[in-house]
Amino acid sequence: MAMTVEEAPWLGWIVAKALMRFAFMVANNLVAIPSYICYIIILQPLRVLDSKRFWYIEGLMYKWLLGMVASWGWYAGYTVMEWGEDIKAIAKDEAVMLVNHQATGDVCTLMMCLQDKGPVVAQMMWLMDHIFKYTNFGIVSLIHGDFFIRQDLGLAIGRAYRDQQLLVLKKHLEHNYRSRDRKWIVLFPEGGFLRKRRETSQAFAKKNNLPFLTHVTLPRFGATNIILKALVARQENGSPAGGDARGLECKSRGLQWIIDTTIAYPKAEPIDIQTWILGYRKPTVTHVHYRIFPIGDVPLETEDLTSWLYQRFIEKEDLLSHFYKTV
Repeated sequence: MAMTVEEAPWLGWIVAKALMRFAFMVANNLVAIPSYICYIIILQPLRVLDSKRFWYIEGLMYKWLLGMVASWGWYAGYTVMEWGEDIKAIAKDEAVMLVNHQATGDVCTLMMCLQDKGPVVAQMMWLMDHIFKYTNFGIVSLIHGDFFIRQDLGLAIGRAYRDQQLLVLKKHLEHNYRSRDRKWIVLFPEGGFLRKRRETSQAFAKKNNLPFLTHVTLPRFGATNIILKALVARQENGSPAGGDARGLECKSRGLQWIIDTTIAYPKAEPIDIQTWILGYRKPTVTHVHYRIFPIGDVPLETEDLTSWLYQRFIEKEDLLSHFYKTV
């Protein structure tokens, strides 16, 4: 349909504003990221003398950088409304966030959500698609100790590669998680964006008599399994040690909570990182729902864990279905 005379100036303003935002963010990155890297280099002697203090300072700078990225969305009018249980109450405990994945903007949305959750952002580790390694933030994530995984290969090659990556993940956790005083891990168990995995997931569900999901895909359990085996503390009887569901102080060490996190975009239209940067979409409110599970309630055996994860994503499907019908 042809553009009207009245619409042309409005489109021109959108383009001009997007270009100004892009220039501002380039300037942001040219100052902030090299500054972060320079401070990391200068502080290397401290890393040798007092590693804990070094990673504390690095975590603060990391949080500031994530706050910078979150502010880009805020200035564009992309805000967040949070629902469910209060995750700030367990901010000082070890936890894993299991998040549905729709677009690159999911990461930016979480950056915005977690800024006010105490020390969480400074002490968190992300497990992200390899594509984020090549963004402006990639070098920062590599220094911080985030983990990148590629899962968009062919079926046969992809399975072998994922198995290899899980071994690398195990070693990464052993060398970087507690030595850097990390507390939270953010994980996207679906292993890719919704639009890329939905058809494959539905075919797998049909073949294996599993529920047909539209708003999420069936999760892969490999990374979750590795994380739980590596980080869950065990009691003398072999059962997992965990916290109280009401967020009371827990004396046990190790991973204590699973946070089931569901991101919902109005009209099922996710925000990608290009939109977050350029701000050409109208202001919108993204909804994020939390549900907390004590680690003692999570099965650790492979088959039971797989069923548990499937159930969480079936519940996400119901939650999102209701959201899209009512909002």
